[in-house]
Amino acid sequence: MSLVQASNLTKTYRVGDIDVPAIKGIDFAIEASSFVAFVGPSGSGKSTLLNMVGCLDHPSSGTLKVLDTDIATLDRRAAARFRGEHIGFVFQDFNLIPVLTVFENVEYPLRMVQEWPAAKRREQVLRMLDAVGMSDQADKRPDQISGGQKQRVAVARALVSQPKLVLADEPTANLDHDTAYRILELMKKMRDEFGTTFIFSTHDPKIMGEAEVTFTLEDGRLMTNSNGGRHV
Repeated sequence: MSLVQASNLTKTYRVGDIDVPAIKGIDFAIEASSFVAFVGPSGSGKSTLLNMVGCLDHPSSGTLKVLDTDIATLDRRAAARFRGEHIGFVFQDFNLIPVLTVFENVEYPLRMVQEWPAAKRREQVLRMLDAVGMSDQADKRPDQISGGQKQRVAVARALVSQPKLVLADEPTANLDHDTAYRILELMKKMRDEFGTTFIFSTHDPKIMGEAEVTFTLEDGRLMTNSNGGRHV
């Protein structure tokens, strides 16, 4: 069974008295341990789609199943719990909490959503920091590390709760060329080690080149689905 499966999926927003369709009846399936990109120009619907997969928004019609759970059936509290237990997020602007240390930022999901005992939390956070090469920066705050290091911390935070799925919205947009490739290599390494599925929303050619499956969106419709990509 697919990790993510959509059938005749739509999303329409109400703006004043006008209905604005963002996603227009699309179908797709994503398998476990995949490295997938949704690509397309601004306004194509890729961020809307990522938000629905991440339980941040509900479909207007059709079905969207993530880990065999119909997203449309989840109320706000159930959606938050589902996200906390199964989904990690990586953002283009990192979204690290400035007053917390690197260690505390990575630990945050375990404290807020998953009530892990302190000793188990520490062990897991240190494991993730070691995996992304940030163990020696654990006591620093976000303003004391580089952009590439911030994104490494964001990857560790996304993976610390051992989610089946990580959603990354333009994760390389604020990184230089070489750093962006290193982050993508890190993500593939983490996918291979932990079996996590990564889904990107992007228009970055670097991610498109690394993706093993690419879905192209245009004006809310799924135009193409291609397999391939360059393996790191």
